[in-house]
Amino acid sequence: MGVETKTAVVLVSGGLDSATVLAIAREAGHQCIALSFDYGQRHRIELDAARQVAEQGGAIDHSVLTLPIGELGGSALTDLNLDVPEATEAASDEIPVTYVPARNTIFLSMALGLAETTGATDIFIGANAVDYSGYPDCRPVFIDAFERLANVATRAGVEGDGFHIHAPLIDLSKAEIIQRGVELSVDYALTISCYNPSPEGLACGVCDSCYLRAKGFEEAGITDPTLYRT
Repeated sequence: MGVETKTAVVLVSGGLDSATVLAIAREAGHQCIALSFDYGQRHRIELDAARQVAEQGGAIDHSVLTLPIGELGGSALTDLNLDVPEATEAASDEIPVTYVPARNTIFLSMALGLAETTGATDIFIGANAVDYSGYPDCRPVFIDAFERLANVATRAGVEGDGFHIHAPLIDLSKAEIIQRGVELSVDYALTISCYNPSPEGLACGVCDSCYLRAKGFEEAGITDPTLYRT
């Protein structure tokens, strides 16, 4: 008898982290359902990248759900009255204005609902706690807490096999993530990381996400395929 193939829900934003996670999930033998969100983000062009990443990455299905969380405000990624700050190498304990309130909690909740209705027991997310912007919902303590929640708040968690939330990039540097993706033949030219891209999809080159991406490619010794405005 052959090995049973398991289905997984993978959060795919169109960035390099989620593209790498999709490849990791596929390598682990999962049939992957890609899930993306239009939540009012100013960098909505990432959804075009997400569609390409899902297709190239071998997802068996890809859903893009519309969520009004941008209407809550409080983030430069959803409020055009707030400026996306330029990156700084100075260490700071403050959570940046690009943090979207409760975003990963909401995203994982939707992924959990999709997993329960499709029979998937595994959910993958590209959260990272090393080279990241200091968001509280990208830390191991959050991932662990959500997994516990998933297994007490759902029928599948209580009566079925339960859920596992995978964050395989959580302890990797951006350079290590890129190196892992290259090993898995991820096409990073399809991805976009910029928080404030032009309407044509050109990266600004100065936001925190652009800085971390460029730094990661440089440290990995791999050419960054990103197209910048300047």
